[in-house]
Amino acid sequence: MTVPPHPLPKQHQRVDNTRLGITSMLLSVLFFSVMNVLAKLLMDRFPVNEVMFFRSLFALIPVCLVIHFANGFASTLRTRYPWGHLGRSMIGLSAMVATFWSFHLLPLGDAISLNFAAPLFLTALSVPLLGEKVGIHRWSAVLVGFAGVLIIVRPSGDVLNLGAMLALGGALCTAIAMIAIRQLSRTELPNTIVFYFTLLTTVMTGLSLPVSWITPGPLDLLLLLATGLCGGGGQLMLTRAYSLAPAAVVAPLNYASLLLAVGFGWLLWGEVPTGTMAAGAAVVMASGLYILYRETQRGTTVTKPLPAGEGD
Repeated sequence: MTVPPHPLPKQHQRVDNTRLGITSMLLSVLFFSVMNVLAKLLMDRFPVNEVMFFRSLFALIPVCLVIHFANGFASTLRTRYPWGHLGRSMIGLSAMVATFWSFHLLPLGDAISLNFAAPLFLTALSVPLLGEKVGIHRWSAVLVGFAGVLIIVRPSGDVLNLGAMLALGGALCTAIAMIAIRQLSRTELPNTIVFYFTLLTTVMTGLSLPVSWITPGPLDLLLLLATGLCGGGGQLMLTRAYSLAPAAVVAPLNYASLLLAVGFGWLLWGEVPTGTMAAGAAVVMASGLYILYRETQRGTTVTKPLPAGEGD
């Protein structure tokens, strides 16, 4: 899936606007948080593949609108690496399946906390997959972060179950998807990557619908529409945030999604976070922020950490 380095044209290079970048990131966190809540609600009545199909299908609406009013479809859809997009989409789809399923099986706050292990997996995988050098500081942060994961899942108790394993599997697939995005973004526009991921996941999940289909009612269709619009809008806002402001500024704002997840979980499902979950989440977030700090200090390109539940 390796893409040769080939810089983007000058007209597509970034012009910083930190204030607008922060606003875009906060909107992205809000959109994705609402999407996660709607997905958890819908999966009480519908299979995960059906929810994901409608999430991807309706996400095409805002994605196509942005492409139409930005660079147009002719330039945006042009790609020299269709197999790269297919591979990235399959990895991202695996991340979405695992993460969405974990929402159904775990309290929302726990699932989101475990998904924050993605930057830790990314740091570990960047050595064999990207040939990057990781120093003692970042390796130490990875080990501390995984200690935080162990605090959350308590492997000696009852918490290391299918839901926790799916959440961690989703985080691992998200990290691999980040690496694929890092490679593709050397030559592909952000909107190109988003479009092909959304289109291909719609097709792939659509092929699975005959296996398990439950006909949605009018209210369910509205909720499914809202899920897709929030997912597409969140992805576009995320892309916009990183195009307008440095990663070191906007990336930490992603952790606000944990506060929203805990709040929604408490209001809608009566899920009260435990002390161990809070402690483990704090350790995982601290290690992730330290890794981000070290990469920024070294002057490396920081891969965009996706919000929990997004493997794009």
